[in-house]
Amino acid sequence: MRRKLTWLAMVCGASVFSHATYAQSWQATAGAQSQDKGRQALAFLPNEIWIHAGETITWTFPTDEPHSVTFLKPGQVRPSFTAGCPGTTPDGSGFDGSVCVNSGRITTVGTNYAVTFPSPGNYRLVCLIHTNMTGLVHVLPPSEPLPHDQGFYDHQAARERHDLLSDHAAQPNSGEEEENSLIDKHAIIVGTGKLVSTPGGIQSVSLMRFMQPTITIHAGETVEWDSSDVSGHTITFGQEPPNVTPQTPPSANVFADPDGARHAIIDSTSDSVHSGFIAQAGHERGGVPQAPAPVAQVQPPVGVSRFRVTFTTPGTYPYICAFHDGLGMTGQVIVEP
Repeated sequence: MRRKLTWLAMVCGASVFSHATYAQSWQATAGAQSQDKGRQALAFLPNEIWIHAGETITWTFPTDEPHSVTFLKPGQVRPSFTAGCPGTTPDGSGFDGSVCVNSGRITTVGTNYAVTFPSPGNYRLVCLIHTNMTGLVHVLPPSEPLPHDQGFYDHQAARERHDLLSDHAAQPNSGEEEENSLIDKHAIIVGTGKLVSTPGGIQSVSLMRFMQPTITIHAGETVEWDSSDVSGHTITFGQEPPNVTPQTPPSANVFADPDGARHAIIDSTSDSVHSGFIAQAGHERGGVPQAPAPVAQVQPPVGVSRFRVTFTTPGTYPYICAFHDGLGMTGQVIVEP
């Protein structure tokens, strides 16, 4: 009898060890970009995944545009990326909905961040930097079969990446007639973008470019920048404010026009002007049927989608988007007499 009990104990022990040994580690990515970095897929790829309790997902960050991998408690108000959830949590942290988990703002290409899920549940994934970037992780009991394997998710991620980066909404405007019309009106389109809704959440794609990077006007005329993107940008001349965030206010020489647009007057090529955060109105999205109560979301300080500058003196005035100049989002205004 003792020999039989010993054998049963060995079998049970081997079973537990086998489960721990063969727990799956899953791979996903946060974001994708075109070769010139101008087109950015603001998406978790794939943005919906099923795993077993006790397993781990590792997200790789392959883009120059920063992202975060963040799981907030149900009902927690979505904070800014500077506040965190609050702060950041170590790589490999566990998430069961009781405390938040946050990678923080990842800026280094190739960085990995892993999260382990000890308990079954449906967990909302968000990027604290990009409001329209969410995903969903379904954690099943170990006894339940999984619908897909890693190969499926690799294929799904590749398809989503291709669809987003090749979307026409993230392509530069090549229509000469329309471009000339915009230049005649002294208007510069600030980026383009598109939202994509999936069962797992929200994805978006942005073209991080000024559509007319060089424009020529005469002294005394005004140029208007119009946001056409789902992401926020700035128009910044001269010295850039330190540590720019969406909450960084416009420079002191910016005032409001009667229609709500921001406006500045530049008298010299040495002047510094910062528009503040320029974006389309925020997009609120609720949860999905499979998920628990969705995380409450707050938007960056949006609502101003136009910025104007009047140039009084001839010269060449280079400017940047303070968030995305490293991706090539730069331009210049040439002012003739």
